Amino acid sequence: MLPSTSLSSSMHGNGVLNSRDAARHTAGAKRYKYLRRLFRFRQMDFEFAAWQMLYLFTSPQRVYRNFHYRKQTKDQWARDDPAFLVLLSIWLCVSTIGFGFVLDMGFFETIKLLLWVVFIDCVGVGLLISTLMWFISNKYLVKRQSRDYDVEWGYAFDVHLNAFYPLLVILHFIQLFFINHVILTDTFIGYLVGNTLWLIAVGYYIYVTFLGYSALPFLKNTVILLYPFAPLMVLYGLSLALGWNFTHTLCSFYKYRVK
Repeated sequence: MLPSTSLSSSMHGNGVLNSRDAARHTAGAKRYKYLRRLFRFRQMDFEFAAWQMLYLFTSPQRVYRNFHYRKQTKDQWARDDPAFLVLLSIWLCVSTIGFGFVLDMGFFETIKLLLWVVFIDCVGVGLLISTLMWFISNKYLVKRQSRDYDVEWGYAFDVHLNAFYPLLVILHFIQLFFINHVILTDTFIGYLVGNTLWLIAVGYYIYVTFLGYSALPFLKNTVILLYPFAPLMVLYGLSLALGWNFTHTLCSFYKYRVK
């Protein structure tokens, strides 16, 4: 049984937060609190963040059950501890350096690649996807339109980070062991292995994203978030039939961007 929240003590008899406590629970106040903790490493729970990263692979449902607990205890769905973001940033740096090494990039080329992956692939694309999903879910998936039933933008971004982490590990870590000797050999086995890793990685992203929004009890029809699996499978089949190597395309793009 989950512990009771102390939030109830700050409510009036009708269950509404008083003005002072309501101000503490605005989006701006939550964002300020999160950013303020970003450089206070001693206050971060890295052990719990590492636990979340492990279970995003083995049992992502357990990660989202913790989001329910946070809503009950802290009245917000989004993370209030930036430890997960910090660990993800470290993973990005390490995996991108490994990617640059495998592709035989120089020091400055690797730095350019790192900046691209962090600010474009992760943050830039993440902001775009999170904002799009935040708008769609609040506009079309909420059971009843109310200020008490809305998807926090911070939660939408957390869902993206949760889904992005397995994709990062598969494509920027596991794939590194197969790139030079298998995937980039211009053989059927090469693009079969490479494209299958892409299928698993993108499939993981779709599934973890679906779990994130289906975990919100006030959303409906979240099963539509699984529909991208259909075009994904079609694209995978076409890539094998046409000999299109996704990884080769990605590596060529990265090399072009860092010139």
